[in-house]
Amino acid sequence: MVSFALFFTFGVWYLQQQASLPALPFYWPIALLALLLPRANLTFLIFARRTVLLACAVVLGIGYAAWMAQQRLADSLPDEWQGKNIVVTGIVAEMPRQHERGLRFAFDVESVRTPMAHVPHRILLGTYDGASREPLQPGAGQRWQFTVRLKQPHGTSNPNNFDFEAWALERDIRAIGYVYEKGENISLSEHTVSPAYLVQHLRETVRTHFRKTLGEAPYTGILTALAIGDQSGISSNEWLLFTRTGTNHLMSISGLHITLLAGMIFALVYWLWQRSIRLTLMFPALKAAALAGLCAALFYTLISGYEVPAQRTLYMVATFTAMLMLSRNVSPSQMLAAALIVVLLADPWAVLSSGFWLSFGAVALIFYVTANRLHKQHWLHEYGKVQWAMTVGLIPPLLAMFQQLSLIAPVANAFAIPLVSFLVVPMTLLGTLPPFEWMLYLAHQALALCMYLLGLLDKLPFAVWQQHAPPAWTVIAGVGGALWMLAPRGFPMRWLGSLLLLPMFLVAPPAPEKGTARITIFDVGQGLSVSVRTQKHALLYDTGPDFSGEADSGSRILLPALRSMGIDRLDLLVLSHDDVDHIGGTGSILQGLPVTNVLTSLPGSHSGLSLAAHSETCHDSQSWEWDDVRFEMLHPADTGADKTFEHDNERSCVLRVSTGQQSVLLAGDIEKLSEQRLLALHQAELPATLLVAPHHGSKSSSSQAFVDAVHPQYVVFTAGYRNRFGHPRDEVVARYRDAGSTVLRSDEEGAIGIVMDDRSLSMDRYRKSHARYWQHKEPGA
Repeated sequence: MVSFALFFTFGVWYLQQQASLPALPFYWPIALLALLLPRANLTFLIFARRTVLLACAVVLGIGYAAWMAQQRLADSLPDEWQGKNIVVTGIVAEMPRQHERGLRFAFDVESVRTPMAHVPHRILLGTYDGASREPLQPGAGQRWQFTVRLKQPHGTSNPNNFDFEAWALERDIRAIGYVYEKGENISLSEHTVSPAYLVQHLRETVRTHFRKTLGEAPYTGILTALAIGDQSGISSNEWLLFTRTGTNHLMSISGLHITLLAGMIFALVYWLWQRSIRLTLMFPALKAAALAGLCAALFYTLISGYEVPAQRTLYMVATFTAMLMLSRNVSPSQMLAAALIVVLLADPWAVLSSGFWLSFGAVALIFYVTANRLHKQHWLHEYGKVQWAMTVGLIPPLLAMFQQLSLIAPVANAFAIPLVSFLVVPMTLLGTLPPFEWMLYLAHQALALCMYLLGLLDKLPFAVWQQHAPPAWTVIAGVGGALWMLAPRGFPMRWLGSLLLLPMFLVAPPAPEKGTARITIFDVGQGLSVSVRTQKHALLYDTGPDFSGEADSGSRILLPALRSMGIDRLDLLVLSHDDVDHIGGTGSILQGLPVTNVLTSLPGSHSGLSLAAHSETCHDSQSWEWDDVRFEMLHPADTGADKTFEHDNERSCVLRVSTGQQSVLLAGDIEKLSEQRLLALHQAELPATLLVAPHHGSKSSSSQAFVDAVHPQYVVFTAGYRNRFGHPRDEVVARYRDAGSTVLRSDEEGAIGIVMDDRSLSMDRYRKSHARYWQHKEPGA
């Protein structure tokens, strides 16, 4: 059972790494017949049967995951209907979540009113509050008619980053868009009689109850997450605190919370059932209690949003209950294996989630250090052993997925687990019932104490270890080392396991050689950010857009990518000009990495520079050399406050990076006036091997004279997919193509990695080198 589950998981995982789906023969499910192979007594036959069984497990994993993917991908939005007005009717499939200017929610389409249009059965919609009309207020389970404008799911593509397109496919969201404010948007019915929608309506009712009861209390969002799994009310600063203290697993509905609730209901029903002789004779108390615990786990899992950690616990409780009802014994590893298979049957894309690996890995570690022991130990000793196992055993996956470890996590969890699990969660769940709403105030006070203590720990120096992404072989070695260290007493030389952990920390990505620049043009959507790394120095040019008040490209894209590449500090941060799509992530970068100096056209009093240790104005004639790589600032003029250019775009810092005969020109958002100045003063410095096109390919930039002077071999347009500005403009793209340039777009190529030395310039396009079958492709691509 355990081996079959592991090999089936490998097959599912392998399929999710493919650039295209395999052509499945119709008879692939025949591999199921391997389960019917009779047992054998001869050693050779036993080995042959096991080999065939495990091979078929891999085939079944690949086949099932591919079949599920084919079903999902078959329901898509046609290219010709992107951006068009379409009238649809359907049901609000989940609780709407607030964003800066409206609501966002999943919508199940029942019918399409627009002739000839096709819309996938589930879409993700946003509403935007306008000044001219009353804001729409759709609720979970309500039937509505909307006029929508949709596009196919398309996310940014960068190293070590969140994959929005995979996330959308996993949730069966095959189109995203917004409700057109001036269209026909009508509420058709208040409620829909369907169990799934009723659960969502119940979740929304609980959220409203919490907000009404607690008002503006600071931790209302966390209590809501603990009750119904809605994490939208947890601020980015609170998530940062939980991550740094290693307690983020507690601040959502986890397996621990579901197990606790199921255990409490089990104990209560078992105690009450035993009090009645009649009930005990009708049905054993132990089995009745197990069924009650399963019902409690099912209810909590459904109301939490049915996420993977909750699913895993539910399936384990269900397996335990089933074995109890059948009066059979089952080992912990078999329970976990059964849960693993059921999770993947329900969601083959779960293997792409870090939560999947951490959730199953944590439970496996608990079983590894506690199950099948001859002597029962004191509960406090057992608790300490589990905490030690979590601390050591999760080092490899945490470093592999997040490149950081909380050094204070053991201390934080020592008080946070009992406080949250035994006080905050039970009181929060009781507080969902109107007669006990006063319990919410007690839960909030207990949570406030926990947050205060976590804040104190977070202020300690060296609270978090951050580093590069370890190579795959070091992670495998680290897993082996952790299991060696956590082996039962008597296992020889357990301390040697720690040596296998060391390569993850010590084997860093190789730095560029002297005279070589490693450049990454990030895919940040509609914006710009470029990193330049030499042998001993690192520079970041612009920080991309600010997505909302709680998220920006600095925290979501740049910091994870920079850390994974081994960049743990910046010698220089260049902020080209005062546009939010170029400096939106500055605050996150300055908080997340040590930055020696900032070079910018922004005034010194600008709020974006408040966290900078030192800053100075960028201007023409600035130049320096790092490790035989030359950097030259070509614009703006060295005149302090240059009145020639009134527009911020025209004051962009223009940076040239060169080594030998190769060069890259970063032009910010300069427009034609700045281009004329560069042509007049820096004609000799303009020719470049690669140009990051000025102003994302706007028609106000890239004049014919400028294109001819730069004459790049490659030109890169950094623009968001189907952005509202129409960047890059067709006539601008044609201008570069006519000049013989190879045109690249960040929305089509993803992040573009460049290695430039004095002899050549090589390139890696992230969407090509890390292609996956679910990635959106332009027609004809």
